[in-house]
Amino acid sequence: MAGGRSTRRAVAAVRRTGQERVPPHPDIGEIALQQLLEALVDPVRRRIVGELHAADGDLACGAIDLPVGKSTATHHFHVLREAGLIRQYYVGTSRMNSLRREEVDEAFPGLLAALVARPERG
Repeated sequence: MAGGRSTRRAVAAVRRTGQERVPPHPDIGEIALQQLLEALVDPVRRRIVGELHAADGDLACGAIDLPVGKSTATHHFHVLREAGLIRQYYVGTSRMNSLRREEVDEAFPGLLAALVARPERG
């Protein structure tokens, strides 16, 4: 009985802090270069990474102007998160995004710098 109460208290504490609204993020050490490159092949996803790289802080999904609909944008953010490139969390009803810059640079040195240094070609 005591274990059940303890579990319920832990679940209630997680709900109060909002941690249940943080989607899972892969360990960057388990991400293959192929998966990361496949995520970056799409120009919309490269745009998201570039915007996050240039931002002073984390950005809400809606703060990044994208040439796609909301559901398609959600898909692109999901692909980037699954590839280990971004971290997502909620602040109120906004899903916030941050570039996992240090982790990606450690696992794949120079990749992000090369990506954002080269302008898109039409």
